[in-house]
Amino acid sequence: MSGKVELGLKENLKQFILLVLVNGFVGGMVGMERSILPEFASTYFSLNATIALLSFIVVFGFSKAIANYFTGRLFNKWGRKNVLILGWIIALPVPLLILYAPNWAWVGVANMFLGVSQGLTWTSTVIMKIDLVGPKKRGLAMGINESMGYLAVGITAFVTSWLASEYGLKPYPFYLGLGFAIAGLLISILFVKDTGHFVQLESKESIVKPIKNVFLTTTFKDRNLSSITQAGLINNLNDGMLWGLLPILLMSYNFSLVDAGKIIAIYPLVWGAGQLFTGPLSDKFNVKGILYFGMLIQAISIAGIIGSDLFWQQALAGVGMGIGTALVYPTFLAAISKEVQPSQRAEVVGVFRFWRDSGYAIGALITGILVDLTSLNETIWIVSGLTALSALIIRFRMTDKSQLH
Repeated sequence: MSGKVELGLKENLKQFILLVLVNGFVGGMVGMERSILPEFASTYFSLNATIALLSFIVVFGFSKAIANYFTGRLFNKWGRKNVLILGWIIALPVPLLILYAPNWAWVGVANMFLGVSQGLTWTSTVIMKIDLVGPKKRGLAMGINESMGYLAVGITAFVTSWLASEYGLKPYPFYLGLGFAIAGLLISILFVKDTGHFVQLESKESIVKPIKNVFLTTTFKDRNLSSITQAGLINNLNDGMLWGLLPILLMSYNFSLVDAGKIIAIYPLVWGAGQLFTGPLSDKFNVKGILYFGMLIQAISIAGIIGSDLFWQQALAGVGMGIGTALVYPTFLAAISKEVQPSQRAEVVGVFRFWRDSGYAIGALITGILVDLTSLNETIWIVSGLTALSALIIRFRMTDKSQLH
């Protein structure tokens, strides 16, 4: 690597912007499915059972979680850029597998590929941006990264629902996803540069002590890391619930496909755009309060979707969910980065993301079972309560030590 290595957003702006663009394509791959796949399952495979309908989220969540766990280790062996490229190669068949699926099993395989791809690509862009900017602007960097990713989820969710209503569920929404995968792969190969040498520079300046057992410490032992990790899991648990149940709930209230698509898109759009403002908060303020209020707002907003066939009320609940999630999502990663030695950052983030994205699958399983045992509304109340409990764990378990300011 020739030239001087400098940490900072301004100093590495070109590469940072490229990674933001790449992460937009990563988010677009998820948005391709988010609003239309339940209707796709019903129309082409006559799937009405909630557990069957949520099965694709279970496959996606667990495969992404496992990929997240191993991605941190792969970085040290293969390099960040190579892992990013591998993720895009795995993404290429996803839209085609769904488009030409003769049965639901093919959709399950496609979502396994999508989950692995998301674990590799999204983790790569996150870690590479953290590497580039250094410790001073980490919250801002995560806000921009997650903002682009989830704006892409929301925009693509709306565009695909519109394409489906105008031209049918097949093939155009999936052509869009194929275009994202090709663009992401080409940009990653041709223009993105590896960032491993930035970690070496930051490690020399860090005073944070290494962790002996990364998995156990991140999951259970350290009060701050474990509190952040459980909140990440619950955040994605309720997102997995909304991903699977919100389209069903809105259809039960007789919303049209277009109106349902608008409501479904509001939450990730606010989540995405909001992170441009909430991300930098963790660079200036105590992250414990940010995480606590973010999870609490989520809990209240989830309860707000119950029992209303009014567009404005569902939209308002979506805005609240977006704000709550925007507060916590970039803060999770920024806070963890402050807590760990730079040389272990990728592995610790991998463990956190393993548990966080397991929340998708756990959320889908729990909500699917609860809906069958109780009702749609009672299930949503339970998930709201779990989210409130997570907020209380942050409030009473996390410490206020200096690294978190």
